Amino acid sequence: MRSNFLKGVLTGLVLSTALSGAAMAEEVFLMDGVTPSTTDTTVVPAGAFAKEGPWVIGMSHFGVNANTWTVQVAHETEAAAAKDSRIEKLIILDAAFDQEKQVADIEDLIAQGVDAIIVQPVTSTSANASIEKAVAAGIPVILHTGRIESDAFTTEIQGGAEHFGKVMGDWLVEQVGNDGKIWVLRGLAGHPEDTNRYNGLMQSLEGTNIQIVAEQNGDWQYDTGKKVCETLYLADPNVDGIWSSGADMTRACVDVFKAFGAPIPPISGEGNNGFFGQWTTEGYESISAEYSPSQGAAGVRAAVALLEGKELFKHYDYNPAGWDRDRAAAAYRADLSANVWWPSELPEEKLIELYGN
Repeated sequence: MRSNFLKGVLTGLVLSTALSGAAMAEEVFLMDGVTPSTTDTTVVPAGAFAKEGPWVIGMSHFGVNANTWTVQVAHETEAAAAKDSRIEKLIILDAAFDQEKQVADIEDLIAQGVDAIIVQPVTSTSANASIEKAVAAGIPVILHTGRIESDAFTTEIQGGAEHFGKVMGDWLVEQVGNDGKIWVLRGLAGHPEDTNRYNGLMQSLEGTNIQIVAEQNGDWQYDTGKKVCETLYLADPNVDGIWSSGADMTRACVDVFKAFGAPIPPISGEGNNGFFGQWTTEGYESISAEYSPSQGAAGVRAAVALLEGKELFKHYDYNPAGWDRDRAAAAYRADLSANVWWPSELPEEKLIELYGN
């Protein structure tokens, strides 16, 4: 009886400690809408990567100039780092969507002795070995904007993905009905975010008779998306709805239908200022899935928390609901260019400096 009693006390202490740790981890603010994963509650112990400042933080960006969103991620990262005087230097290396370059970039950051590394993976496997080397060297690795096939990273903030694709997919199913015909405009071929968003659409289409009559990659870019939509329209303009994986492609496709004087079918969008302006002006049916470039700032905050010795969860989710036209209209800024993405954490002076008309 005494043995069982002691076991019960010890078990209670262990559970109490675990719950206390979880509560501590939850107190670390990373970004609005980011919450600890409910399916994997693994914790990075307090003090595991504690280090006195000043700090040098490195970032392996999968492709800074891929599109306007990726550019803003870099801006949001820089702005967040600039707010913390303990961050002596931020080094952003651009992999330019080259797997070998990303491997070399991460190993370069390790060689420079940075205190933490933020990684946006080019593919689901491109950074795995280098991440393992970094963590083995005592450098925490924060992952966001794409999952990898390894759990060697220290902590990850994962948004978009299947949730993003399903938010748009569920809405489109309601718009076109059980037997509709749709076009699918995908992002950059081979990128994990493109694959995962598409998988979310597939979840939405399960159990329906909806036909994908055309599927093309628009690379999340306006110019490429416009060429794709022009080709599809000329081949067969009869489509009930369009699932677009990114707002720049959405704007481009809408412009194609307008150029041909055709009604704009229901088409999904994303939190881009140019899209918001077009959507509220033209009044077509759409939804905006949320994927904030402020994930760059969240990565910096996660790095700082680890270096401060705080406890974090290994997995964080970012799964916000879609925006309707009223919310998009409230966020739209006519004084800023089409290239701003919402929601943003950039201070007003930076928004004007970088994106003012």
